[in-house]
Amino acid sequence: MDSLVSVIIPTYNHAHFLGRALQSVLNQTYTDLEVIVIDNHSADNTDDVVQRFTDPRITLLKIHNNGVIAASRNMGIRFAKGEWIAFLDSDDIWYPKKLQHCIQKIKTDYDLVCHGEMWVSEKEGLPRLREVFYGPETRASFHALLFEGNSISTSAVVVRRKQLEMVGGFDECPDLITAEDYHLWLKIARVGARIGFVREILGEYSIHNDNTSKAALRNMQAVRTAFEKVYSEVAIHPLKMQVQAWRRRAIIEYSGGRGFQDNEEYQKAYPWFLKAIIRWPFIPKFYAALLLNVLHCRPA
Repeated sequence: MDSLVSVIIPTYNHAHFLGRALQSVLNQTYTDLEVIVIDNHSADNTDDVVQRFTDPRITLLKIHNNGVIAASRNMGIRFAKGEWIAFLDSDDIWYPKKLQHCIQKIKTDYDLVCHGEMWVSEKEGLPRLREVFYGPETRASFHALLFEGNSISTSAVVVRRKQLEMVGGFDECPDLITAEDYHLWLKIARVGARIGFVREILGEYSIHNDNTSKAALRNMQAVRTAFEKVYSEVAIHPLKMQVQAWRRRAIIEYSGGRGFQDNEEYQKAYPWFLKAIIRWPFIPKFYAALLLNVLHCRPA
């Protein structure tokens, strides 16, 4: 007998994407599911999009989340009836066998599974596709997630509901916005959840062209908050762990520089690369990024 999967879709002013996301869920070969759309009182025609679907498995909820998507996801978790929870951002889609393959995997004694995704973006009007596989399992232990960074994607996850309830769901602290998922995976791994991966491309993750250096910097700060919050909760910090934490902080700072560099704000990138190198001068890519910055900043 199949187990109910509760699919949680937070959305805000994404009516032009939401229909595709919903249809991709209804196209699943695994049919024992419910869909919970949590709308942050969108100003577009989100209600009309949802109402066009007459499937009784779809429920629309409303929330004022004040920009904290974690609050929307937590509302979905509270409302969910399924043994398993799957998250789908309203601008992403799943391929038809996503749930089928994830449930097959998770029932072999896993608490959370994550599949590969096709990253979809656009450059100069042309689509760009990139296959991305997460994991492997050695990268999903608590220690690896804390000191090596995130290796899990929210729209690619199916997780045991009991695990979410055990750790209190997503943290709704505004300082964690854009890294609340990473913080959740850390909490789940810390309580001993078994995390596995399906090495198949089972969905699409949309990358929009509205990314800015400000957004990249905010994400860096959110990741740093997630790391420091969880690291501070670890009771004992032996010397080896302190060294690993120093290295991790340097990598986070480097990511801030890359955010500015990707947006061609090279002068603003310098301080972050220099901070990373001063903190941990043993990673070659830090110097490569700094050299790239120098070449781009040279006068023509």
